[in-house]
Amino acid sequence: MAQERIRISSDWGEVTADLADNEAARSLAQMLPLTIEMSDHLRQEKTGNLPSALPELARQRDFSVGTLGLWSSDHFVIYYRSGRLPAPGIIRLGQFTGDVSIFDRPGPVTIRVEGAD
Repeated sequence: MAQERIRISSDWGEVTADLADNEAARSLAQMLPLTIEMSDHLRQEKTGNLPSALPELARQRDFSVGTLGLWSSDHFVIYYRSGRLPAPGIIRLGQFTGDVSIFDRPGPVTIRVEGAD
């Protein structure tokens, strides 16, 4: 199966990401297109709510710049810095292929998530 690629765009710019090969990422892809209101959290990530929950999978505590994750079952996260999370960690949804520094600024942002050609 080919790697699914998504595009995330905002007033700040546009980046693409490759979705992980897991059930949660496939469920996310089936929801597209989405518009999500994102807030800045701890100056390391943007977070926002999905319209419905994604499947629960194994979690990881470490993340890197450009990781797409799921904190709770419907809490979408874009990490623009690297770090380590408290338990239970995140479900990895994918990895950006471009520069996510566009999100490294304080304040909220509205993003549009859709399939990439």
